[in-house]
Amino acid sequence: MFKKFSLEEVSAQNQVKASVQRKIRQSIAEEYPGLEQVLDDLLPKKSPLIVAKCQNHLNLVVVNSVPLFFNIRDGPYMPTLRLLHQYPDIMKKFQVDRGAIKFVLAGANIMCPGLTSPGGALDDEVAAETPVAVMAEGKQHALAIGFTKMSAKEIRDLNKGIGVDNMHYLNDGLWKMEHLD
Repeated sequence: MFKKFSLEEVSAQNQVKASVQRKIRQSIAEEYPGLEQVLDDLLPKKSPLIVAKCQNHLNLVVVNSVPLFFNIRDGPYMPTLRLLHQYPDIMKKFQVDRGAIKFVLAGANIMCPGLTSPGGALDDEVAAETPVAVMAEGKQHALAIGFTKMSAKEIRDLNKGIGVDNMHYLNDGLWKMEHLD
């Protein structure tokens, strides 16, 4: 999704009204209860919240020129990897085995066998169409953020096909864009 993402893909940046800002804050607070203590620091009520509209129905939530969250169409908000590295426990986690790492870092979707092999791990509570952090075997930080195509139980039972859509990964265009000017 963000493989060749750049500033040219941002078509409009709008400061949102207070009511929209509250709606975004509430949606993020519901989805990521682990962020409640720091939500006022991340999305301060007094500083302007900017929503950058990009191609392919993508929206970026930007505070102080730093992209913090993104969503597609009206889907759930997902944190950027930089934010996830600061607060690693806010999302459910899936772990891929060592063999899948180079493919995930190249932007490939996460296949079921990479999650169910001995080096992989699944959080059994994850339902289909849920944002998850994709961890790597033997690594401390997340290497990608994905959107599950099926539940953890279905991934374990089927064990073939795409289990997680890779939305944002290390060294993609959004990772390289530290500030949105």
